[in-house]
Amino acid sequence: MTTRYIVPPPAVATVPVRGHGAVFPVNRIFCVGRNYAAHAAEMGTQPDKEEPFYFTKSPSTIVASGATIAYPPETANYHYEMELVAAIGAPVFRASPDTALDAVLGYACGLDMTRRDLQLRAREKQRPWDLGKDFEQSAVMGEIVPVTEIGHPTSGLIELKVNGAVRQSADLSDLINSVKEVIVHLSRFYHLVPGDLIYTGTPAGVGPVLPGDEIAGRIDHVGEVTLRLAPAA
Repeated sequence: MTTRYIVPPPAVATVPVRGHGAVFPVNRIFCVGRNYAAHAAEMGTQPDKEEPFYFTKSPSTIVASGATIAYPPETANYHYEMELVAAIGAPVFRASPDTALDAVLGYACGLDMTRRDLQLRAREKQRPWDLGKDFEQSAVMGEIVPVTEIGHPTSGLIELKVNGAVRQSADLSDLINSVKEVIVHLSRFYHLVPGDLIYTGTPAGVGPVLPGDEIAGRIDHVGEVTLRLAPAA
């Protein structure tokens, strides 16, 4: 029997995969908080090697690299966060360190766009970060590069520029919790499945952008991600 929907179902969010005619369907987006020591410090917290923590974004927040988007509503402090993104391509639950990376299909460059004023306001009141993090067009994604092409990057430059000026520059080796460690930990709490994305955290140097700005990020051996903010009306 054909299912009849009372309203049209949402479209499936997808991300292109380099070298493939098919696209990656996005199921869930997990984001690791404060996973670079220098960024933790600039956010006013002490970096540590304790268990990672997470927040999530909805699949509907995905926007493709190269897009031009509007400055989001209800914020006066809109920030970029450049990140390595791991794309899960095989089911995994309670992964061991020896098997965790077997679940990764590939890696991409991502931008975790953030309404910083709303995030900090929620943090001060010990409330969830949803208004600051999980909003339309806040998860920017470049193409996924398969592991078969680049392996599992553990070092290399991660950099972001705004209007050509470098704002973030670090090395993937600076991650407090590696991709392997994040998957081992996260898969204790969730059955990770193909279609899940993990934004692994941002280096120091986060800051505001304004209408008309152009953002360009890159990670050695992984690729690039770009975003342009439409000029003010």
